Amino acid sequence: MKQPCLLFHGFTGGPYEVEPLARHLRERGQFCKVPELPWNGDSYHQLKSSRWEDWVTAAEEQAEIMTRDYGQFDMVGFSMGGLLAAYLSVRYPVRRLILLNTAVIYISPGRLLEVMRDEWKYQRKISLVKAKSTPLSATWQFTRLVRKLKPVLSQVRIPTLIAQSEKDHVIHPQSARYIYRKVRGQREIHWHPRSNHLICHSDDAAALFRQVSAFLDKEYSDDSQNKHES
Repeated sequence: MKQPCLLFHGFTGGPYEVEPLARHLRERGQFCKVPELPWNGDSYHQLKSSRWEDWVTAAEEQAEIMTRDYGQFDMVGFSMGGLLAAYLSVRYPVRRLILLNTAVIYISPGRLLEVMRDEWKYQRKISLVKAKSTPLSATWQFTRLVRKLKPVLSQVRIPTLIAQSEKDHVIHPQSARYIYRKVRGQREIHWHPRSNHLICHSDDAAALFRQVSAFLDKEYSDDSQNKHES
């Protein structure tokens, strides 16, 4: 029987960010829970009034429900949700940890401006609209959460899959290398050259889903060190 899985979306995002992966896991017989979390982008006022500690509390509430209902479970975190997933993995009975474009090192301003220019060129303007709709106070809380939770990575000792988009315009690809160095125990890292930040909606999504399935099905020994890189 496959373990249930809890999936977290990113800062100012929503369940749609990880829903394609959740659908894939459900098709292979895995129960998936994809909650809308209080750091989502639908409520300006909720974001403006919340603090990073509130986001940690909300994440813990989800983990407590999974622990109560299922015992052990798998955990997927996207972007800021990845750091919260890592935090939960050292405090709750998480069996496998999957980190997608996890927020550790932010993208350079020059690269972000380049992406915004491209979006203006194609009249999409996604980044600009999002920047205008995100309270500055919430962005500050996001940076505080990253600073507070980064140290927890060195406490992660369960099997961990790290996936990083090479064209990510939000999280610097060096984040994946940083995480790979910090987490302890068995881990693997995968690079996705055709993907932007929304990796589950990218041209590399099918390859990512295959990697996740293989990772979840793999047998890990307690005393071996897995260092697979692709």
